Amino acid sequence: MKKNSFETAIKELEDIVDKLESGDINLEDSVYLYEKGVKLKKYCEEKLKEVELKIKKIKLEDGKIKKENFNEIKKN
Repeated sequence: MKKNSFETAIKELEDIVDKLESGDINLEDSVYLYEKGVKLKKYCEEKLKEVELKIKKIKLEDGKIKKENFNEIKKN
C-alpha cells in the first residue's frame, strides 16, 4: 500500500463502506472493494498503534513536568 495519510485512508475506507452499503455494485466489484477495505483498515490500525506509542501525557507533579507513556497511563 502506498504511503497514505491516515486521513486519506479513512476517507477512502468511508467511501468503500458507502459503496458497499449502497448495493449498487456487482459482486466482483464488491469483493474487490471489501478486500481493499480490509487492507485500509489494517493500515489505519497500524498507524493508530504507532501514534499511540508516541503519545505522551504531561502532568504537573510536585511542581515538575513529568511525561508518561500512553501505555502507562492506560494501566492506571
